[in-house]
Amino acid sequence: MGAVYPDLAGQTVIVTGGAAGIGEAIVRAFARQGSRVAFIDIDQARGSALEAEIVACGEGDAAFFRCDLTDIPALKTTIDAVRSRFGPIEALINNAAHDERHATLEVTEAYWDGRIAVNLKHQFFAAQAVLPDMVANGRGSILNLGSTSWMIGQGGMAAYTASKSAVLGLTRSLARDFGQHGVRVNALAPGWIMTERQLEKWVTPDSERELYERQCLKRRLVPEDIARVVVFLTSSEASAITNQQYVVDGGWT
Repeated sequence: MGAVYPDLAGQTVIVTGGAAGIGEAIVRAFARQGSRVAFIDIDQARGSALEAEIVACGEGDAAFFRCDLTDIPALKTTIDAVRSRFGPIEALINNAAHDERHATLEVTEAYWDGRIAVNLKHQFFAAQAVLPDMVANGRGSILNLGSTSWMIGQGGMAAYTASKSAVLGLTRSLARDFGQHGVRVNALAPGWIMTERQLEKWVTPDSERELYERQCLKRRLVPEDIARVVVFLTSSEASAITNQQYVVDGGWT
């Protein structure tokens, strides 16, 4: 099971994009801690299946909420529904994103706005929706997932890397504004994590060989590698950590 953080038992945690990939691993990790985990995703089938599996295992209390995170009114309504079920929100994991590749000269204004919406905009409005709970409680943790893609100069996805670099600025601004209320806000930048999506769409023997040449660690990084750090940063063991970005990339950058 790994490390256990007793303070996370019974905490209300929201995970966006929690039905698959890194988000799924994060949901499972909080469930094992005994947290009340609400996870938001657009994928009804996978979300419902994950909820049923966690509930059947008797580990924590998990609930799936279907929502298109680019629909901000719907996002706010969904967070209200989480609050009605589990009580005030104590932690938010802004995980949802979509790393679709795109050719710069073919990007339209509508496509650009859509990439910002799916990779950045909802992080701000999800934080805005839960911050009153945290301020009233005198504590809370928000963790925004970024990416190392912009750090390494990744090409072929300018709207994505622009969004992910902006996560750090958003994080630091929120940390500065709400630290006085006991709210911690951090960012986590994963490297190339071998999710099902990455393995199906992007990973080839050549690209993996090149990755290991760049990483200090010569192994695949998996969603659980991220989930363990997320849980730690949310726990009271990280109570003095805020306004920071943590890179989990096997030593690539």
